[in-house]
Amino acid sequence: MKLLQTTAKILLPFVLGGAILYWMYRGEDWQSIKHVMINEMNWTWMLLSFPFGILAQAFRGWRWKQTLEPLGEKTRSSVAVNAVFMSYAASLVIPRIGEFTRCGVLNRWEGTSFPKALGTVVTERAVDTLIVMLYSGIIVLFSLSTFGTFFEKTGTSFENILSGFSLMGWLVTAVCGVAVVLLLHLLLKNLSIYNKVRMTLQGIWEGVLSLKDVRNLPLYLFFSIGIWVMYFLHYYLTFFCFDFTANLGLGCALISFVVANFAVIVPTPNGAGPWHFAIKTMLILYGVADHQALVFVLIVHTVQTMLVILLGVYAWLVLNFTSVRNAKGNSILSHRITQ
Repeated sequence: MKLLQTTAKILLPFVLGGAILYWMYRGEDWQSIKHVMINEMNWTWMLLSFPFGILAQAFRGWRWKQTLEPLGEKTRSSVAVNAVFMSYAASLVIPRIGEFTRCGVLNRWEGTSFPKALGTVVTERAVDTLIVMLYSGIIVLFSLSTFGTFFEKTGTSFENILSGFSLMGWLVTAVCGVAVVLLLHLLLKNLSIYNKVRMTLQGIWEGVLSLKDVRNLPLYLFFSIGIWVMYFLHYYLTFFCFDFTANLGLGCALISFVVANFAVIVPTPNGAGPWHFAIKTMLILYGVADHQALVFVLIVHTVQTMLVILLGVYAWLVLNFTSVRNAKGNSILSHRITQ
């Protein structure tokens, strides 16, 4: 039974991602997509986006080193960064296994305590969640006009809807809203999801409090914010690869980036499927044709996934010839992964 559950956890993300991709690309003309890649796409901008994708992962490795120092764990920057490179590549095979992979790399090459390393990953998640929530809220707040334009084009108006409410209607709606909230609270309180949400919020708070132990807090914050800035630039520069997205502007990139960040919560390899659907939907909202939006998300996601694989292979090769330290931080031998 346990083997069946483990197998299901590994296969279901691939099935889910594959099903979404099949539904999106069924009946598509693959020759036209190939034509765009070879003859119409500006690969210079794609190549220019690569350094930002690499820096995003490097910043994460350097920040991780800072997080480990207050726990008495000294790690080499190169090993920490390569561990992150490998973790992203590993997550393509089994979603969410990357955290365990990079902790295992540090344990093997640096003698770092696995439980301590895993604990810092929880802190990182809490900090990243807080940052994503903050910038998502700001971007959405400043982009409300975009959704107003969408409703205007579709003939939907909030003013017309709200004008139909009398004072009694508002009171009834308010009472019903409060009742629904209370009912959901009572129902969820006895469900595991309630405890998971509560534990997540508690983890975010504990992660924020743990920042007081970081020696160079400004540098830590620079890396934390820089990670997401690099991710965004890695994505935004790809807009200029295609004529139909080059003039969409910064606003479209920011909004679609936010939506995609929430879409990839669905555990599929590198967000395949949910990421495609989220970005495609936003591009269509900004006037991009359906086929063109499908071409964009397929090419961009595929190329960026290949970069993740290449970085993972690079890290594997480098670590293969990196000396292993004991628990005290002394180099004791040259270790090969193949042994």
